[in-house]
Parts: sequence; structure tokens; C-alpha cells
Amino acid sequence: MRRLLSALLLGVTLLLPAFAAGEVPVILLAEIYRGQVDVSRYLVSEKLDGVRAIWDGEVLRFRSGNVVPAPAWFLAGLPKTPLDGELWLGRGQFERLSGIVRREQPDDAEWRAVRYMIFELPGAPGSFSERAVAIRQLVAQAGVPWLAEIGQFPVVDRAELEKRFKAVVAAGGEGLMLHLADAPYVTGRSDVLLKMKPWADAEAVVIAHLPGKGKYLGQLGALRVRTPDGREFALGSGLSDAQRRDPPPLGVTVTYRYRDLTAKGLPRFASFLRIRQE
Repeated sequence: MRRLLSALLLGVTLLLPAFAAGEVPVILLAEIYRGQVDVSRYLVSEKLDGVRAIWDGEVLRFRSGNVVPAPAWFLAGLPKTPLDGELWLGRGQFERLSGIVRREQPDDAEWRAVRYMIFELPGAPGSFSERAVAIRQLVAQAGVPWLAEIGQFPVVDRAELEKRFKAVVAAGGEGLMLHLADAPYVTGRSDVLLKMKPWADAEAVVIAHLPGKGKYLGQLGALRVRTPDGREFALGSGLSDAQRRDPPPLGVTVTYRYRDLTAKGLPRFASFLRIRQE
């Protein structure tokens, strides 16, 4: 642990090379929490509704590999150590944040409100518990207001986890993240990292079939649906291959699930669930 902290605090880059322009970073991705694990073995944090960003010690990138057009002063305050985290404004501020961090010419005044919330050290040795301590040390040493750690806390059982989850959601948060405390750093989708979030269900009427592209060429790409209050959107996620070959007919009512609503009242991350049974 002392060796890890010393290396990090000295600004040693750990195992993560600088990415070429447009190269997609290989990072850890979460599975969904369904009550399948002993939660006492995990450290828990709030799931932030931010924009994920990966710092390789030199360049800050989105998950896509594209460079984040952040101001020079913002980047200058980051340590020369690989970091993984969320660019964040606060609960319920995703759309405003997305506009700020994707603008080609960054606005200094707007970026002053953005924080880089760190939850992982890509490529670093040790357990996640040790890396969490190292993150705290790195943030303290950096001493800039736009760099912060995402707080991690243990829970003793599922009852405490559910209590924490309900409190976060009631306060406007997205949900919780669970990270296996003794896990080494890994990449790809893994149950060492789990996301626990609420979903809401709603219904809409199918008004059109949108053609597919790429692997769905010649099949259904998405359903165009209309909600009871007249809002329309494309619903493509969640459809099976069979449903893409034989789509739900026009005029039927389908149930979809979603995380929350945009400022325009449209569902975020909507996913087809089923045809409503009359």
C-alpha cells in the first residue's frame, strides 16, 4: 500500500498508455445489481449523472476516445496519473453538463462549475480499497476545487443498501454503484462493479417502423412511438431479433422502461419491455 501511494503521489504513470486520437479507452464497465452478491464485500458510492471521462496523465478523453475540449487550466490541475471518473455539475444537471463539456470552444466560466469526480485509478495495483485510499491522497495533493473523489462507504447487508439507495433516489440521485473491495483493477464488463438504479415504466402507441442500419439492415431499427401526452420518440433498445423481424404492429400499445426524463419531457435511456396485454 505504501509503495502504491508513493508511486501515485510522485506522479508515476501506471500501466495505462496515452491513447491515440479517437482510440476507445479499455475501461471497467458495470453489470447490473440484482441482489446476486454479498454486499458486505463491496464499497458503495452514489451513481452520478455525469459524463464519464478518462485521463491518461496527459489527455482527457470521453469513453468514445474523443478528446474532451476542457480548458488548459482545468487539465493543468490534474495529476500525472491515470484517472477514471465523471465530469459532474450536480444532481439533475446532465443536459447542461453535456452541453458544457462537448462545446468545441470551452467556456471558462461554465467550466468553473464542473468537477471531475474520481472513482478509479486505471492500471494501478492493489485492491479497490487501497486504490480508494490512493484516490483520496491524490485529490488532496492536487488541491484544486475541480478535482474530487467519489466517497465510498461499506454496508453491512442488503437492508442497509436498500435504505441508502432509497435515500439517494429520494434526494434526486441516480442510484448506487457497488465495487468489490478486494478486487484488482480489471477492464471490460465485470461484476466487480455493479450499478443499482431505479427504472420507471410507461406506455406509448406504435406509430411507425423505422428501418434498421448496419447489422439490422433489412429489419426493424426502432419503433416510433407516441406517449399519451403527444410526445414522440424512437424506441430501439430492448427489442429481440424476433421482434426486429416481426415488429409490433402499428397502433398497439407497448410498455417501455426508462431512467428519467429530459427537460423536454422525453424518456432517457428508454428500452422496449413488452406489448401491453389487453
